[in-house]
Amino acid sequence: MTHKNMTSAKNSLIGRRLFLKSLVTLTALSCAPTIAQANNMLFAQSGRARWDDQFDAAPSAGARVASNQPVLSSATVEYTQRAIAQYEEIVSRGGWQRVPTEQGKLRIGVTHPAVIALRQRLAASGDLQSGIGMSQSFDTYVDAAVKRFQARHGLPADGVTGESTYKSLNVDAQTRLNQLHINVERLKPKVEMTSKEQRFVMVNIPAAQIEAVENGVVVQRHTAVVGKIDRQTPLLDSKISQVILNPFWTVPKSIIRKDIIPLMQKNPSYLSDNNIHVFNSRGEEVSPESIDWHSDEAVGMMFRQDPGKINAMSSTKINFANPYSVYMHDTPIQTLFNSLMRFDSSGCIRIQNIRDLNVWILKNTPGWDRERMEAVISSRQNTPINIPDPIPLHFVYISAWSTGEGVVQFRDDIYHLDGSSQLALDTAG
Repeated sequence: MTHKNMTSAKNSLIGRRLFLKSLVTLTALSCAPTIAQANNMLFAQSGRARWDDQFDAAPSAGARVASNQPVLSSATVEYTQRAIAQYEEIVSRGGWQRVPTEQGKLRIGVTHPAVIALRQRLAASGDLQSGIGMSQSFDTYVDAAVKRFQARHGLPADGVTGESTYKSLNVDAQTRLNQLHINVERLKPKVEMTSKEQRFVMVNIPAAQIEAVENGVVVQRHTAVVGKIDRQTPLLDSKISQVILNPFWTVPKSIIRKDIIPLMQKNPSYLSDNNIHVFNSRGEEVSPESIDWHSDEAVGMMFRQDPGKINAMSSTKINFANPYSVYMHDTPIQTLFNSLMRFDSSGCIRIQNIRDLNVWILKNTPGWDRERMEAVISSRQNTPINIPDPIPLHFVYISAWSTGEGVVQFRDDIYHLDGSSQLALDTAG
């Protein structure tokens, strides 16, 4: 291959990668609720990662706690009420002191006066066992305690006190107590609703996490990407009625005007390169070359992307009735799920390992097992599957809860529903 051809191939590959990233953004824009609808929503965005493991924060037990208990369960309400009592006691003792941040990151092996304050803070919340001592050394005990703290707050459990960990540590105890009070009241009506449901799917927006629950047990957990602070995912209760394998993506008119037209002016092969077809009002396919891209002619047409690997919804779209035009879907950009900030959509929910969820959703739908689903996806044929017994679906906003004795989980209040600026943005604590 000549140098010129190699350069051309490299540029083509880079262009395709940039397209995929931009396409995910365009799809997110298509899910945005209207401003009027937004006034009727409750929302959430957060700066934490996808850590599912739950660690016992009680001084008497530091082991990992089994996490098959649903967030929406009567046991969670009971444990959250116990957590309220625990935090009331902490507040009555004066709470905890601020951990200095001026020294920068602390990690195992470091000796610094700030480690004493860190030890005191971790002991106050029960993450560091009593009797460990108050030395300036960041030893294995402190390392384990920091990791437990981080896991309880949805942060990467790396044992290093970075910016997000410091912000979490320095949310005061009274604020955390208030957060627990607010969220236990959110839990109660949802738990009453789901207690009557044998199977349901829950999307917890602040945690950016999905639970598939059956017979009172979490059978699957999935990392999710949910709405930005200015394009929030709504709270809703609905039922999953349809799974579409290899979905088409119909481009909204706003995206045609703001994105497609400028892109076609710069690159006339953009649509054909990305399997997007244009149709007139009679449903007839129109050649892109026949359109005046320096006018609004294209806005009156329909743009539809074929199913396939580069489709903005990739393998799957999950439909459910709602007034916000949101849905759940796959994504061609799987690296999104590795981000600390998984609050990047415009209301729709992107799901990691969505095919596993598909299998669970379709298990009572005759003729649909894993093998057939994978075969259909490989065929790239658009295939809608109606669910004969629709599955309850709940988008909830639970930013503080407990699923076990001493296991108190907190998440950022990104949509500012918990009433404290300390909890906003990436201050999970």
